[in-house]
This record gives sequence, C-alpha cells and structure tokens, in this order.
Amino acid sequence: MLPWKRVFGPVATLLLAVTVTVTPAVAATPTAVPAATSSGWNDFSCKPSAAHPRPVVLVHGTLANSVDNWLGLAPYLVNRGYCVFSLDYGQLPGVPLLHGLGPIDASAAQLATYVDRVLAATGAPKADLVGHSQGGMMPRYYLKFLGGAAKVNALVGIAPSNRGTTLLGLTKLLEYVPGAKDLLIEKTPALADQIVGSPLLTKLNEGGDTVPGVHYTVISTRYDEIVTPYRSQFLTGPGVRNVLIQDLCAVDVSEHATLGLVDRIAFHEVANALDPARATPTTCASVLG
Repeated sequence: MLPWKRVFGPVATLLLAVTVTVTPAVAATPTAVPAATSSGWNDFSCKPSAAHPRPVVLVHGTLANSVDNWLGLAPYLVNRGYCVFSLDYGQLPGVPLLHGLGPIDASAAQLATYVDRVLAATGAPKADLVGHSQGGMMPRYYLKFLGGAAKVNALVGIAPSNRGTTLLGLTKLLEYVPGAKDLLIEKTPALADQIVGSPLLTKLNEGGDTVPGVHYTVISTRYDEIVTPYRSQFLTGPGVRNVLIQDLCAVDVSEHATLGLVDRIAFHEVANALDPARATPTTCASVLG
C-alpha cells in the first residue's frame, strides 16, 4: 500500500475500487518486471553468503510497486548482508506505478517466474519471501498451487490479507451500489479477490493455511485500518509464528502502511524470521537498530 492510503484510509480504497475506469485486465499473464537496482538491491550479480545463504524476494502490496514499497526494508536487509530482490506484478494496461491490481492467481504465476530467475542468478536452492499486504498473502497461492513450496524456505507476511478484508465493514456497501461488485471484478480483480469470502480466498484457505516445509511468520498491528479485522491476518498450522507488534512494543502505533514502509520494530522481526538461529529480542529499542 502507498502512503496516501494512510492519509485517506479505507474510504478512498473503496471509492477507487468502484469508480476506477482503467482498461480491463487482459487474459494473458503479464510478465513480472524487476525493479531497477537501487541502494544495493536487485543486483543480479549478488551471491548469497554463508551467513545468509538464501536470497530474499520482496513482494509489494496492492496499489504499490517494487521500489516505493521497499525504500525502508530493502536497504535495511542489504545492510545486514542479504541479497535482496523485488518485482512488479499484477500490472493493468494503462496504469503506471500502481500495481498489484491484476488477478491474484496470475500474479502468483508472475512471482513463480521471478523466483526462478532469482534462484538461477544466485545459485541458491531456495529463497525467502517477504510481502506486505497482498504481497504477504498472494505468495501462499504460489506455495500451495504452483510448486513454490519446493523453492521457498520462509514466507514473512507484514499485515497480509490472508483471509481478505472487510475494510472496517465498508465492503458491505458494495451490495447496495448497483453494478459495483461487477465493476470491481472487471476493473480491479485483485481488490475483488481480497474481499472476505471471495472465490480466490475460499480456494486458497481450503484444506489448511500452510504447506509442509515452509516457515510462516505474520506480523500485524492492532491499528490496521485496511486489512480488517487485524486478527484475520493470522495463520494456523505447523511452522507458523503470529506476531502482534504491540506485544513487542506497546507504544508502537503503526497502521497498515507504516508497518511495512518504515517500522523498524517490524523490520527487526523480519530479520529474526529470516535468520532465527541469530534472532535477538524485538523491543521498542529495536527502532534504533
């Protein structure tokens, strides 16, 4: 999610969903586009170290992109010795910069292609995935249905839309606006896919939240105003760790966007999830790390 969503909140999101007039998504799966090398990430000559043997692939959220979403976390991880990569996915024709709007199953296929590219370039057998919002949920489709479990060690979701969202109840308004739901599905499929009870989410969550062999971490905030209720973000199953950021630092008031963009307490917890053998306690003091 981009910073404007923190300012305007869920009302702006809903209005965008029902009024956007972009060209409908094409049937063909778009090609995943890597971001330009910036501050040391997306360097395809990077070789993982013995200390950090797996590349990290960052997966942006809805209405975001591979650079803006990661201006905080990507350098944080690069400075700690990780090979870090990010992609653009879910592009719609005629909509620049604001990605993650296409059908989620097609976006998962883009992620699959991108992970293969990263693994081929780095020589690593597996990658770790870190995603914000839709980017923390969509990879689960890749893991469950597209063979990703064999290529991924860990998935860290920051405020992920694992069971969709009610947008504080505003999605119910779609039932009272003639044609709104059909317009949402046609114009911005990923938004429709992330409404509680959507066919995509029903398929994704049937039969359990996790797949064997992958470690899952969910980092959430009780002040999330986009993916609501916030506890719907949590997963159940083997290899799952659910973290409420206020349990680590009670005075952390991050909401949905800032949790993924600038919250260094959340960043510290991401680093712990990527390297649990060297994990250190996450506290309010982690903001200084």
